[in-house]
Amino acid sequence: MSSIILEARDIRYRYPRSMEAIRGISFHIRKGEKIALVGPNGAGKSTLLMMFNGMIRPDTGIILFDNQPVRYDTASLRTLRKRVGFVLQNPDRQIIAPTVYQDVAFGPTNLGYPETEVREAVTLALRHVGLEGFERRPPHQLSGGEKKRVAIAGVLAMDPDVLVFDEPTGGLDPSGSEDIMELLDELNLEGKTVIISTHDVELAYPWADRAILLLAGTILREDVPEVAFGNPEFVRTAHLSLPTLLELYIELQKRGFPLPEKKPLTVLDMMHIIEPLFQTTCCHTGTGTITVCNVDKDRQELLSAWLLARPKIPVGAMGTRAKQCASNEHIPLDFTYGVIDKCILKALLGEDTLILTTESMVERVYTRVDAYVTESGIHITVNPLAPGTGRAKKESGRQP
Repeated sequence: MSSIILEARDIRYRYPRSMEAIRGISFHIRKGEKIALVGPNGAGKSTLLMMFNGMIRPDTGIILFDNQPVRYDTASLRTLRKRVGFVLQNPDRQIIAPTVYQDVAFGPTNLGYPETEVREAVTLALRHVGLEGFERRPPHQLSGGEKKRVAIAGVLAMDPDVLVFDEPTGGLDPSGSEDIMELLDELNLEGKTVIISTHDVELAYPWADRAILLLAGTILREDVPEVAFGNPEFVRTAHLSLPTLLELYIELQKRGFPLPEKKPLTVLDMMHIIEPLFQTTCCHTGTGTITVCNVDKDRQELLSAWLLARPKIPVGAMGTRAKQCASNEHIPLDFTYGVIDKCILKALLGEDTLILTTESMVERVYTRVDAYVTESGIHITVNPLAPGTGRAKKESGRQP
């Protein structure tokens, strides 16, 4: 089991001349987890997040980071804020410099990095969020999604262990929201612990490893999402709505359909539950294959030739650099979020697909397909575009 990186012990906090915002909360967060704090406005989500890097000090109780109580002297807070990066809901409140480069460089410069290290940190951070070439751009000329990425890059430039996001998709359109959530997935796969606050249950339900339901400064429920959201009474008490897939599962259950105990997190999970309920057979004779292109390693000429030979194949992209590659090479994308599950659904219809992905997310494709194959017994082949850029052992599961 992963070690604990953040812990709260019976913390309380009251704003001046106001009711208690946090009322006796205790919980812990393990290294490498994706945590969603979910609740309505005024539940205490933002207040709690600001305690994680010392912006707010609890009136009573203690916050621990890496098993050590947080100290609030200037030097200790400086160290804590390097390791716990905070991204505000409104990037305009976080971006302060006249150019993107200067803004992203602010943290490393303030920490005393030499100029060469500052340049390297800024270059890597902007590449990570897909803003290479934006160094001289004034932030006020950027879109909302681009500003959000600048704010994230400013935090990444200090290479924190924990990333904290207050309403990460606030003010973004659906496409921008999907891009940001996938970026958070990518950062998590690279070893970052990621904590978000949100009132959007549809966003939190399939994304989080654990969900913490908050109401009026207290924890109503804390568990894996299918359990945390699994009791309609708790969800209503928290002034939230049931995730759509979970609501559908519960309605099928009420109607007496034989359902597996495991609740669905994705459309693929729901299809796996629903299909056996119908007495029809599939219209295809076999499954399609999924090909994985690692854009950080595979040669562009190979990808172009491969696509030229398969002009109608559906293509998905995972990761910022993969989407940039698709844009640069004018590759139309069929899937930009939930890519692996959508490609599995295509495979179940007998169709082949291609996934463009970054180095850090290649293994995720194989792991997710393996999990589905093991659960369903339906064999789906995953192939690397180029030899040596995929997993050494790909075959698993049983033939249908």
